[in-house]
Amino acid sequence: MSVDPSVRSDAHSDAPSAVSGFPGYGEGAPLELSDIHPLAERSLVDRLRDGTFDAFAETAAAVHNCARPVRLVGSSTTVDATTGEILGGFSSAQTPMGVLYRACGNRRADVCPSCSRVYARDVFAMIRSGIAGGKTIPESVADNPLLFITFTPPSFGPVHGPRPKNGQRTGGRCRPRDKARVCEHGRKTSCMAIHGEDDPRNGSPLCPDCYDWESAVIWQWWAPELWRRTTIALRRALARELGVPEKRLKVVASLQYAKVGEYQARGLIHFHALVRVDGPDGPGSPAPLDGTQVAEILTNAARSVSFTSPPVDDEDQARTLGWGRQLDVRVVRDGHRTDDPVGLITPGQVAGYLAKYATKDANSLRSPHDPRPHLIRMGQVCRDLAARAQVADADRTADAERSPYLLMAKWAHMLGFRGHFATKSRRYSITLGALRRARRRFQTMAAESRRAGEPLDTTDLAARLLADEEETTLVIGSWTYQGTGWTRPGDEALALAAAARAREHDQWKADQKHHNA
Repeated sequence: MSVDPSVRSDAHSDAPSAVSGFPGYGEGAPLELSDIHPLAERSLVDRLRDGTFDAFAETAAAVHNCARPVRLVGSSTTVDATTGEILGGFSSAQTPMGVLYRACGNRRADVCPSCSRVYARDVFAMIRSGIAGGKTIPESVADNPLLFITFTPPSFGPVHGPRPKNGQRTGGRCRPRDKARVCEHGRKTSCMAIHGEDDPRNGSPLCPDCYDWESAVIWQWWAPELWRRTTIALRRALARELGVPEKRLKVVASLQYAKVGEYQARGLIHFHALVRVDGPDGPGSPAPLDGTQVAEILTNAARSVSFTSPPVDDEDQARTLGWGRQLDVRVVRDGHRTDDPVGLITPGQVAGYLAKYATKDANSLRSPHDPRPHLIRMGQVCRDLAARAQVADADRTADAERSPYLLMAKWAHMLGFRGHFATKSRRYSITLGALRRARRRFQTMAAESRRAGEPLDTTDLAARLLADEEETTLVIGSWTYQGTGWTRPGDEALALAAAARAREHDQWKADQKHHNA
């Protein structure tokens, strides 16, 4: 089905694209909707017949083709916070569809591709400003040592997966061992297959009965605590190296980081972290150590981190948790600028890599056509452990501490991981909140410019958008939640198609830029 109306595929642009060369892009370009459900197709036709399509198109553009927008009914009044003067008012009745639609803002790509794209851009900007400066961070921060560290979970049993060969990520045999050897359950301990990156067997145990499912899920549950202890250990190690007490580390140096979580094929999370050392005066001040020294300090500190998890019930035992043996520490900068486009690691590559994984979750590992049985089992283990914890908790005395595993069933869809996917230290770079505030300010400025019929004043625009100042206006509103999502099935299908076209266009622009560079 081809739809040609003014549903904008340039989902995050305020002006129509004038770029030629990319097929099917622009205000009048039709969107091809393949495999659309008959009900969705009928609802689109109904919108064209009843004359509401233009209103929908305008609403979809306003929420950047969000897949599951929030619907609100009500009104708000804008007041000058200093004088109390009423500057304006707004009501949902004034919107094209009579209901205010707001983008859901979900970071997960499988829930809302459009909003997760905005989130990824914010994470990219946050991480890159901590690497190269910009957005209130001094550019001299690019002179300080920077490390890229990957923290992996330990092994809970052998699993299938692609193996490197001849410098390539795949091509090697999975587990080339004695074919005659079997485990206590009669299954082979070897696998001579060559798995591709999309092989559905990747991450599944060679023997499901030998695999330590409970320990894997409990490690996942405590991974945020393990990361917290790691940041403490890193600062303590840095203080020891510099010969100062931990409480006085800030007098001589500062350790800052940005961390993003990524699910492995076996269903366990691992963390990618950018770690930077600054001087005592904050981002950009000269660091007292170079990258090689910092790498050695942090490697030894990370390997020493452990946490003893409490048992689930009386039949369980405490576990000593730590990071896996594959602790990868790479120096991005050794205390001076290395903005070399042919280098192995560049700031933009690292920022893009981390931003990509910030929008993914456990659902990125599976699909309705490829559920991956080992992931289903991990979710079931979460529910089983929560049930055991509830029974054990019921037998405890009133003053006993409650089991930390009581809510594990609520995190079964995340395979037991309950932490944040993207976090940073306080002074690593600009905050996501500041970036969102800047976006709201720009939208307000653009609306005022259109209302007044005057061009937008771009003088020191970035500084004004990112300024840390109190808002001079107060918005007082009374809103009622009506629901989430589009009201007709065809609306969501069209929004997803437009968002996909926007992503394709952005990728095309990036390829053109790289080709012309």
